[in-house]
Amino acid sequence: MLTIFKKIFTWWNRDTLGTRLKTIFFGKFVGEDSFGNKYYESKKGKRWVIYADEIDASKIPVEWFSWMHFTPNKIEKNHSLKKYDWQKSHKPNLTGTKDAYFPNKNKDGIEKKYKSWKE
Repeated sequence: MLTIFKKIFTWWNRDTLGTRLKTIFFGKFVGEDSFGNKYYESKKGKRWVIYADEIDASKIPVEWFSWMHFTPNKIEKNHSLKKYDWQKSHKPNLTGTKDAYFPNKNKDGIEKKYKSWKE
């Protein structure tokens, strides 16, 4: 029962009832990324994403980000993009998590002790 209320009234847990109905009636499935996010487009050209888990815009890979913002790319033609060996995998925004980047700390969380080259 609680999950039904969460589905209807909260937008931060995947999609709401309105988004689900819009997707069913007006959405054409375009593709899915490596995270499981699903991308849709309407006949009028409006585009949206249904996230696989927690909603976070930084979880959209770069090729789908450009598609969402109407930037021409290879997904427009075949809805898939081959990754090369030298390309790193996409990471979501880690700000506010324990994995966030701190410039003055190493991996163990210890502050670096160094001198600036300018005195």
